[in-house]
Amino acid sequence: MTDVVSEKRELRRALAAAVSAFGDEYIAASDEAIFGRLTELHEFTSAKTALFYYSVGREPDTHRAIELALALGKTVCLPESLPGGVMNARRIRALSELAESRYGIPAPPDSSELIPPEELSLIIVPAAAFDASGRRLGRGGGYYDRYLPRAAAPKLGLSRDALILDRVPAEAFDARVNGVVTDRRVLAFA
Repeated sequence: MTDVVSEKRELRRALAAAVSAFGDEYIAASDEAIFGRLTELHEFTSAKTALFYYSVGREPDTHRAIELALALGKTVCLPESLPGGVMNARRIRALSELAESRYGIPAPPDSSELIPPEELSLIIVPAAAFDASGRRLGRGGGYYDRYLPRAAAPKLGLSRDALILDRVPAEAFDARVNGVVTDRRVLAFA
């Protein structure tokens, strides 16, 4: 195991402890601020086809933004995660159609329409943390690292501002985002 892999594992543990210590009021206020900043961005308002993740636990809430995008008539997709780190974008028409996936996260049914990466106009990317250069510390499965290079769409992370780090340990294959929306600011990267 490489030093970077060990460093990532330790950082994920430390971040999980930090996130669990956040107060419920902070989580609610942070979710509200992130939603407001995200939905005012040109990348969101102009997107015709967006890939979101379905937030769970104390991740920044994506449910309201998904519902808004659907109400605005956008094509909304959620990830389908397959064995071997393969990810696809599948179209949804309502959150109520989701079913629990093998990872315990609600996901689109297998029968839903596949949307090719080149048809996406926005990708909302999850992470345990981001740094000030657009690097992300994912969950360790590599799904987004394999998927993001296939899409030309803007890739935006959502994060609590306290989880923007000076440096995230990275390997050559780790995909970066173009920007991060936090409860306090919007960071843009070249």
